[in-house]
Amino acid sequence: MVCQQIPVVVDYAKAGAVHNGFQPVLQAYVIERGPEFNVLQKRPAVILCPGGGYGFTSDREAEPVALRLVSAGINAFVLRYSVAPARYPCALLELARAVELVRQNAEKWHIDRNRVIVCGFSAGGHLAANLGVAWEQPFLCETLGAKSRDLRPNGMILSYPVITAGEYAHIGSFENLLGDTKNEELMASVSLEKLVNRSTPPSFLWHTQADPVVPLENTVLFAMALRNNKVPFELHIYERGGHGLSLADETSAVLPRHIVPDVTNWIEMAIKWLKRL
Repeated sequence: MVCQQIPVVVDYAKAGAVHNGFQPVLQAYVIERGPEFNVLQKRPAVILCPGGGYGFTSDREAEPVALRLVSAGINAFVLRYSVAPARYPCALLELARAVELVRQNAEKWHIDRNRVIVCGFSAGGHLAANLGVAWEQPFLCETLGAKSRDLRPNGMILSYPVITAGEYAHIGSFENLLGDTKNEELMASVSLEKLVNRSTPPSFLWHTQADPVVPLENTVLFAMALRNNKVPFELHIYERGGHGLSLADETSAVLPRHIVPDVTNWIEMAIKWLKRL
């Protein structure tokens, strides 16, 4: 496996975005192709967006998940994106650029260009889903100098995602993302259940009904929007478990509450779903 850090370069001023000087990076975990095995195989790629309320990017939802994906034969990338005081759309531009970078290096990294997946946790789930509903937006292509088809994820894996800016909003995430949560028009522009369309990629979603931080309704609203637009999705709702579970086992846990055996199968189901795309 080759591990490297790749700068993600974006002209924030071109988009009129408020940035804080942070240099986002894409941490790559790429499986090498040797002469004795997998000589012709092209692998799926998953770009991970850790959570952290748009205030930080969680280590627990980064490398532990990347290594699990690598063990399943999937190339993994962790995006360390800009957080507050950087504001929308900085992180969205960075994720779009990351998708483009993975596709540009598909031959070098032995990646199937048609299986580039974004995976997000909590606020990182909002980021991943935001690209899924906005990849056709002209401002992304204009800012990045890219073609929209190169920015589109082929699928999304959304783990207990922040979705709505409405009744069930996780307000802290939107305060960090926008700075101003009293601007109704701005809030509506990032309430993702309202932005799903028939071009939104297929999705795998999971949440726990007991989540005390990001209400389950976030995932349900997005799933219903996908259904109403005839976008394929797979949804799993677990009875037990709080927020920020990551892999829900000892490999990603800091506290005992992060270990929830009933939830640990989500990653295997997500991998099976991904390989069916």
